[in-house]
Amino acid sequence: MELIRPGIRIDFIGYRKYAYVFSAVLIAISLISIFWRGLNYGIDFSGGLEMQVAFKNPVQTEELRKSLAKIGFGDARIQSITSANAQGNEFLIRMQKVQSGSKENESTKIQNVLYSAFGKDKVDIRRAEVVGAEVGKDLKTKGLLSCLYVCLGLIAYIWFRFEFSFSIGAILSLVHDITLTVGIFSLTGKEISLTVIAALLTLLGYSLNDTIVVFDRIRENMKKQAGTYDLASLMSDSVSQTLSRTILTSMTVFIIVLCLYLMGGDVIHGFAFAMLIGVITGTYSSIYIAAPFVLIFHKGKK
Repeated sequence: MELIRPGIRIDFIGYRKYAYVFSAVLIAISLISIFWRGLNYGIDFSGGLEMQVAFKNPVQTEELRKSLAKIGFGDARIQSITSANAQGNEFLIRMQKVQSGSKENESTKIQNVLYSAFGKDKVDIRRAEVVGAEVGKDLKTKGLLSCLYVCLGLIAYIWFRFEFSFSIGAILSLVHDITLTVGIFSLTGKEISLTVIAALLTLLGYSLNDTIVVFDRIRENMKKQAGTYDLASLMSDSVSQTLSRTILTSMTVFIIVLCLYLMGGDVIHGFAFAMLIGVITGTYSSIYIAAPFVLIFHKGKK
């Protein structure tokens, strides 16, 4: 299936300077937001307690908050779950700072006050997760290290398969994608959980796959050349030749992830949101970040 007619050529590399400025502005905004506003870490990283509660009868958020206030949890974060099966009677209760004592005891207190306020037979505690502060810090460290190790492994792989300049272009592309994705999470205030870290690692693989397809075509076209040639023009030709495949792959993934985001429920909401951003940035960076930076390293070579 060809969305782009064979033979059509777009001078992508010719617009690389505009892409540099555009990416630099987005990255600057992302970094400012990350360091100024910070990130909204979930229970997985900050520690605390999270409960998913379902009621047989409709319950208002304020009713639930008043009940929790009786035991000193009036500042708990209460989020209504809007999935198809919840029907407006299901909530997530999150508390990052709990009172002294065992967090398991806090979970029992919440359960008892809900039973008392709404009736034991009308309350269903779907799940209760407790994460200590030290465990949260450990998970945060391991999440960051996992991203670092993946990047180092990818540098070695692309260096072995292509050459060093290609590996630098690929890594800069990945750093670009991760920075923009995390920056958007900071700007929107969306919660970063373990599922979001899983999405970021998935994005590294997805973006790299797109980049390698472009690199493969560039290498194939370089081998066909005899004598001197314009590498920038060759790169534009290579990107144009893979454009149909890139659009098909990106559109397919984007549609699937969009369906997950709209209908998958709150549990997978963060993962799907990160993937939506990553599909867009990954496709863009494969064209305007990875290949042009390889050109910078080869500038002056024929």
